[in-house]
Amino acid sequence: MRLRDGAAERNDSSAERWGDGPLELDELAREGARRMLRWALEAEVAEYIGQHRDARDEQGRALVVRNGHAEERKVTVGSGTIPVRAPRVNDKRVIDGERQRFTSEILPPYLRRSKNVAEVLPALYLQGLSTGDFEKALPMLLGEEAALSASTINRMLKDWQGEYEVWKKRPLDGQDYIYIWADGVHFKVRLGDNDAVAALVIIGARPDGTKEVLAIEDGYRESTESWAHVLRSLKRRGMRAPAVAVGDGALGFWAALEEVWPETRLQRCWVHKIANVLDKLPKRQQPPAKEILHQIMNAATRKDADAEIEVFKAAFDAKYPKAVACLTKDVEALFTFFDFPAEHWKHLRTTNPIESTFATVRHRTRKTKGAGSRAAAAAMVYKLMIAAMAGWRRLDGSKLLPLVRAGIKFADGVMVERPDCPVQSPAPVPSPPPELPDPCADPWAGGADSRTGESGAGETMSEHPEA
Repeated sequence: MRLRDGAAERNDSSAERWGDGPLELDELAREGARRMLRWALEAEVAEYIGQHRDARDEQGRALVVRNGHAEERKVTVGSGTIPVRAPRVNDKRVIDGERQRFTSEILPPYLRRSKNVAEVLPALYLQGLSTGDFEKALPMLLGEEAALSASTINRMLKDWQGEYEVWKKRPLDGQDYIYIWADGVHFKVRLGDNDAVAALVIIGARPDGTKEVLAIEDGYRESTESWAHVLRSLKRRGMRAPAVAVGDGALGFWAALEEVWPETRLQRCWVHKIANVLDKLPKRQQPPAKEILHQIMNAATRKDADAEIEVFKAAFDAKYPKAVACLTKDVEALFTFFDFPAEHWKHLRTTNPIESTFATVRHRTRKTKGAGSRAAAAAMVYKLMIAAMAGWRRLDGSKLLPLVRAGIKFADGVMVERPDCPVQSPAPVPSPPPELPDPCADPWAGGADSRTGESGAGETMSEHPEA
């Protein structure tokens, strides 16, 4: 999307963010535009009424009040044509003999074609534009008549915070999540006693392979109690224990998980582990070490992975024992994925679903030198994650997820059909039995004499007159 006068340009691929097919992309864009336009119009009306809340008649009744909604009309925006019912205002004030009237600057009367204001506002905010800059940016983007004040934007952000609070309390007893990914992302805030926020995020995989944001909470340095609060909230709202939890080396999460769901298997993130191991090696040793570490991570079987660990030990244990100790101290948690379908391995080995999404959060907070407050930071993370969720791909091998939930065992990524029997090599195929003579064949017909065992090929009829 290229904005007028070269104000901004977005080169990201919409297909990658919102869906694989044009139809799905159009539907998502139109629905997002409709919702955000509704929020912007409601915020504009609320600000107008608030500005004139002191205007009263002789009986003390307000002269400026809401008056329902206008009839639905179609508005064509950048993402297509969407239905709109604009809120109305009844303004009874009379100034200099003229009856006052509210006119929306976002959606003027009879407008049929417009820029998608509702999509521009959150996009600018999430990309790093502070609320005070909207008065400068919006006229350049949408024309001089479409400027919105910072107070309108702040009101919209408060609406997002209210939406986030409702979302945090939603029931989860009707859904199931087979795998979860957990991570804490740190960024700064400008206001408040603490200048750092640890956003504790959990993403879950449903039985059909779709991924969903489960929790976004403001934590304190990823402590055990902060993570336990998040997990207890999920459990209290009806979520059952997942089969596997994927996370980095933060001990707070693992301790909290052991307390809330002790039956859940742990899988350490390989990306974080490799980074930690390489950090204990000099730079000249990092390339060969990284190659071996990737061989371990991508091994086809647990036996092969163990063999590659021995290679790593032989190469680095003598001079760099700390690197070897870092790799081997929680090796069982690194290899949990071997006990699950091979199609799921690439999803279970890392916390990438969270890390990649939070690149946008870091981009915004870096531009604005931190979110305005902890509440604003949580709401911002919520809006970013929900927007990104629409473009997430299903897990590979999603049909195997119900088997995982049912407790079916896997070894080296392959389903174990008989868990009660040890895994054995296939039995050798027996050789075919020796060919036996045909009992109905004529013993005198060119073969060996059944009485003497001698060949009768040279005999003639004259030698057997009785024949």
